[in-house]
Amino acid sequence: MVLYRRNRVAGGAYFFTVTLRDRTCALLVEQIDHLREAFRETKRAHPFHIEAMVVLPEHLHAIWTLPSGDDDYSGRWRAIKARFTRLLAESGVDIQRNLKGEYNLWQRRFWEHTLRDEADLRRHIEYIHFNPVKHGWAKRVRDWPHSTFHRYVRAGVYPLDWAGDGVEKNAVGHGE
Repeated sequence: MVLYRRNRVAGGAYFFTVTLRDRTCALLVEQIDHLREAFRETKRAHPFHIEAMVVLPEHLHAIWTLPSGDDDYSGRWRAIKARFTRLLAESGVDIQRNLKGEYNLWQRRFWEHTLRDEADLRRHIEYIHFNPVKHGWAKRVRDWPHSTFHRYVRAGVYPLDWAGDGVEKNAVGHGE
């Protein structure tokens, strides 16, 4: 068995990549309302702040800041995954099960990176917002609806035409 060691900083900011097991499905965007509800329920029970996020058909990226003294991001992801899966099952979405009878929706693990400073935070926010263009889901960042990019535009952080029209503008790579 592989021992996964996670960096934990109470009250820290983290970048995450979370992926569905089936990288060819589009459940995250097809069932975006259920995903939003899973996040709302989890945040209500275990608060955290979403600094930036993008939801693509089969994976998502997020930056969270946890409350002071709290480092349990794994528990929050476990709750979000479970709630989303439960909401899908309750709504009649056919989800495959493994031999143990467990739902096979999510990859078991997720990728996390503890953000070190403001420059690291900024790079990861830009990576998140550009990700739909990188993967070919949108020609321009502003065209992808499932992103906090639009919140950043409303706040005056980015202009609506941020990153232009091409992939060549951004080249940050991460474990997806």
